[in-house]
Amino acid sequence: MTSGRILLADDDRAIRESLSRALGLQGYDVVPASDGAIALTLIEKEPPDVAILDVMMPNVDGLTVCRVLRSERNRLPILMLTARTETADRVAGLDAGADDYLAKPFELDELFARVRALLRRARTDEPGEQGAHEVVQLGDLRIEPNARRVWRGEREVELSKTEFDLLELLARNQGIVLEHSTIYERIWGYDFGPDSKNLAVYISYLRRKLELPGDSKLIHTVRGVGYTVRAA
Repeated sequence: MTSGRILLADDDRAIRESLSRALGLQGYDVVPASDGAIALTLIEKEPPDVAILDVMMPNVDGLTVCRVLRSERNRLPILMLTARTETADRVAGLDAGADDYLAKPFELDELFARVRALLRRARTDEPGEQGAHEVVQLGDLRIEPNARRVWRGEREVELSKTEFDLLELLARNQGIVLEHSTIYERIWGYDFGPDSKNLAVYISYLRRKLELPGDSKLIHTVRGVGYTVRAA
């Protein structure tokens, strides 16, 4: 049975209660909140292992909760739930500091998979192999796994947990083309299938942060296969 404390914030009582029940049956200790203000209070009182936040909530919405936590350097893993399906709306959640997003309606199995992946990454602090915490260098890109910090030249780049994990995976395999399914399994622990846009959104957002005007291209797409990173 899985275990972990989950903060679930959604203003829709029916959704909140049904998700709390479903997560509870998976072995999670669920703390419900009906809006963002309550969520922030509960998180400060007793930090959960993962927060699931609905984007659209009265008073304080999910994006605001995310921004407040990140401004306080709180790295709590955050999964955003959104009824919006446009890429720009998904990116807004990532921009606020969310680690992952899930568009409504969704399958419970997919929600469980996302939560497991966030918990697994949050709890994996020891290196899985020798040298796993050594600095990774690729051209003017520098990644410090211990501090979970990234620089492009002299500029430090702020990344969410998922963005950092994705970049580190690509950088440790620099020059190697990683297939979509491999990346999904390594980062999310679940292959969402060929129709999923999840990975493409994260790649797009990493490019926005890492490849500013004047910077050389780092992340390359191999059509129909996957992605690779290499210095120009």
